[in-house]
This record gives sequence, C-alpha cells and structure tokens, in this order.
Amino acid sequence: MATLRHRTAPGTRPAPSRRLRRAVLAAGAVGGLLLSSPASALADPRDDVAAAEAAERDLVAEVGRIQGEVTAAEEQLQRMTVEAEAAADAALVARAELASAQQAAAVAAAELQAARDAVAAAEDEVVELGREAYMGGQGDLSGGVSVLLDSEGPREVLERAATLDVLGAQRAQTLEEFELLESQEAEAEAVARAAVAERDAASRAAAEAQAAADARLAGAQADYDALAAQKAALDERLRVAETELLRLRGIADAEAAWAAQQQAEQQAALTVQSSGGGIAPTSGRVTSCYGARWGTMHYGVDIAAPIGTPIVAPAGGVVLQAGPASGFGQAVYLQHDDGTITLYGHVNRFFVSAGQVVGPGQQIAEVGNKGQSTGPHLHFEVHQGGLYASRVNPVPWLSAYGVSLGGGC
Repeated sequence: MATLRHRTAPGTRPAPSRRLRRAVLAAGAVGGLLLSSPASALADPRDDVAAAEAAERDLVAEVGRIQGEVTAAEEQLQRMTVEAEAAADAALVARAELASAQQAAAVAAAELQAARDAVAAAEDEVVELGREAYMGGQGDLSGGVSVLLDSEGPREVLERAATLDVLGAQRAQTLEEFELLESQEAEAEAVARAAVAERDAASRAAAEAQAAADARLAGAQADYDALAAQKAALDERLRVAETELLRLRGIADAEAAWAAQQQAEQQAALTVQSSGGGIAPTSGRVTSCYGARWGTMHYGVDIAAPIGTPIVAPAGGVVLQAGPASGFGQAVYLQHDDGTITLYGHVNRFFVSAGQVVGPGQQIAEVGNKGQSTGPHLHFEVHQGGLYASRVNPVPWLSAYGVSLGGGC
C-alpha cells in the first residue's frame, strides 16, 4: 500500500487540485457580491484555499501514519507466523523420525523372526539326524543311544554325534550351520531390541515436541487474533483515508480509482511466473522467502493469493500425506520421481489422499488461511533426502522446472 504523492517539478509549488480551483472560482464569484457588505473582509477566497490545502496536508499525514501502523502490524504477524511454524517444525521432524524408527523396528522384528524360524528348522533337522543315527545303528549302537538319551538339546546331540563319529562327515557340517544360525539369531535379537528402544525414545520425543508446539500455538493464538483484528481495522481506516484523499484531489469516482490503484500495486509486486513450459504451484505474489528471520529459520517460500486459488503439482509424483499438520493447519506432501518431497502448507481444502499418483499440473489443493497465518497464502517447501531430512531453498528446484518467483528470492 504505497503512499499517494504529488509529482511536481523541482522548485515549483504543487498545482491547485480541481477542488481547490473550484473553491477559488466560487470564492471569486461570491466575493464580487460581497464587496458592498461590511463583512466583505471575511470572504477572502484565499482563506478557503488555505483551509483546503491544510485539510489535504492533514489527510496525507494521516494516511502516512496509518500506513506505518499497518506495516508494523504486518511485520509482527509475519514474525508470529514464522515463530509458530518453527515451533511446529520440531513436532513434524520428531514425527518423521518416529516413523523412520517404527519402520526400522518393524524390519528388525521381521529379520529376528526369520532367524528364529531358521533355527527352529535346524533343530528339527538335528533331531531327525539323531533319530537316524539311533535307528541306523551307525558306529557303536550303545554310543548312539547314549547320544540321544543323555543330550539336553539339539546342539549337544550334534556335538556328541560328531565326537563319537555316529554321523558321517557330511552330516556333521550341520553343527557348524546350526551354530551360525544361532549366532545370526542372537545378532538379530540385539538389533531388534535396539530398534525398539530407539522407537520408544522417538515416540517420547515426538509426544514432547507436539506438546511444546501445541502450548506455543495456544499461548500465541490470543495475541495473534487480536493483532489480526487490529490490522483489519487499520486496513479499513487506510482505505477510507486514501479514498477521501482522492476525493479531495478532485477524483470523481474515488472508490473505483482506489481499487484500480490497489490492483496496479499488486501487479507491480513480485509474482510467481511460469516460463519454458513450467507449472507454478499457484498464482500470486511472493511475500516471504527462504532463510533466517527473527532468530529462527523460515524453511519455505510464501505466496499470497485469495482463498480458493488452485494449488497444482509442479511435477508428477506420489502423495505421501494430506491432512492436518501442526502449524500449517492442513498440508499436502508430494514425493517426485527424483526423490524430492514438496510441501504445501496452510491449504484451505485438499483433493488428494496418501498413496495417490498425481500428474504435472493436477490440482491437489487450494490456497487457504489455516493454522498460524498472516493471511491467505501458500507455504511451499522442498525436502531432499527424505521427509524433513534436509529442507533446501525452493528457488533452484522451481527454476529447474521453469518456474520463477519474480526475482525477489
């Protein structure tokens, strides 16, 4: 919202506005009729001109003051948004680590079960070999009977059988195989125990991080709502003041002129553009870039647009998640063919589900104002190496797909 200004040549006085000119003409016409009146000295047209100029100066000053308050409120809201998202990031990262730990625990449990099944099968083979040794009478029969009757388990059966040569050399290899399987089972059990411990620790960390994020959001919500209401009131006061200033300057349809001025300012702002066949995730103006802000990290790019503006996939991929997301209200996560994951936060509605395959340009959601937000916008992130493993500046990734952010980031 730029301040309205007069453009005049250096060293010259601003030309009178239409309203001022009308005031001068009217004052001159009336002045001729009042020359014979004793109060003619009070009808000096310069008084009307001076009053109108003073009113315009006061209104210009008021517009500037309100604009300053609006700018300060906008910055504070953006700061609260970034801080709230940073608090929520910890919960989202913890949940991603928990999912990874749960998957590792499941794999370790499956490997442990496979090792146990192999040992059980080997034990059955050992018992069968012992039975054959006894029934076949290989070697000393009494020795074979002793092997079976005195042994406490499959391992001891094999050890004694090998010592007494009850079994042939080829069958004696079963002892080494059985020992190897038991060793693998022990290793698998140790890995499984460690994986379970890591999963449990990740679960506790995720719960703690989520509780901290919820507390941070709840504590800031009242202040955030109050500031958002204050900014809305300031915006309205600014609109009224700027419109009145246009009227004072002689603009016939001040409301239409103000609306046109706002549209021109928005078009002049940095906007997302597609080039070279690229598909932009949404249309709008860039309001915040990737990088450190207010002592924390802003991991994405914010693109302001009206609620309901379509959000599409810049490239094909698979939906990892779609639904509630702490800090973002609601979000969609896409994994693309190159392994990159893109995040779309604060969405109003989403039109995809986990596991769904989407193509380039397919609508996946619409711009919203969910969660902690400074107004309707899309929060766009790029993750590499896995979800929340490494969040990088989205600009190079978008540029590679033929999408420009207008040079502002």
